[in-house]
Parts: sequence; C-alpha cells; structure tokens
Amino acid sequence: MEQQEASEDAVTTRIGQAIMLLHGGDREEARNRFGALWAELGSEGDALHRCTLAHYMADTQDDPGDELAWDLRALTAAEGLSEGRSGEHPDAVAVQGFLPSLHLNLAADYLKLQRPEAARIHLRRAQDAAGILDDDGYGGGVRAAIERMELRLWQR
Repeated sequence: MEQQEASEDAVTTRIGQAIMLLHGGDREEARNRFGALWAELGSEGDALHRCTLAHYMADTQDDPGDELAWDLRALTAAEGLSEGRSGEHPDAVAVQGFLPSLHLNLAADYLKLQRPEAARIHLRRAQDAAGILDDDGYGGGVRAAIERMELRLWQR
C-alpha cells in the first residue's frame, strides 16, 4: 500500500510541476508533460489525477475544439469518481468541489465555439453545483466567474 501511495504522490508531483510550467508561460512544455502523464495513466488511472491533468491540459490547447475535448475528459473523470463510488475514494468530496469550475470551463468552451445553448446548459450545471463550494477564496472566485459568464451569455 505504501508503494501505491508513493506512486500516486509522484504523479501528483509531476502534475504540479507541469502546472507550474503552464503558469510560468511554457505552455508547450506543459502540454508535452501532461500528454506523457496522460499516456501513463491511461483510462483506468486514478480519477482525481485524470480530472486534474485533463483540466490543466485543456488550458494548454490552442484550438477551442481541443480545449473542449480535454475539459470533457476532466468532467468525465470527475463524474466517474463521484457517481456511486464517493464512499470508496478518499478524494471524491474534493472532486465534487471541482464540478462547478468544470462546468464553467465547458460553458466557456462552448461559447468560444459559437454554441450558446450548450454554454447555457453547462452554466446552469455550474450554478446548480456551486452550492457545494465553501465561502473561501476559491468558492468566491468560482461564483464570481459564474456571474461573469452569465452576463456574457445574456449579452448574446
């Protein structure tokens, strides 16, 4: 069990390193590292790792369609962990806290792709899921972003 935990910590560290590259402006290297990690994890890899990795991989994409595909992968991983397995996985509650942001990202993706109805669907899902957010900086930031997206969609 300790070896599995150490392995999972190594994946988390590697994801974090790629995120730092992304935030530092090296999108290409971050994309390369995320891609290598994604290939290693595979479809059966840890759902929290897949969700986190796909979420950030989306931010490295130049094409809005590719960004949408990665955001959909992140949501699929999150939903797979939260549906029926929440008691089995220690990170299931944390993943629930990602759902508002994941749906918000999808709303933004669909808006970029000139699909406002799909954007509205995911905005509503983000709003519905926002009740789980804490009253902290992260929760406030996501709620504010949801409000901004709502304004953008009303302007269309």
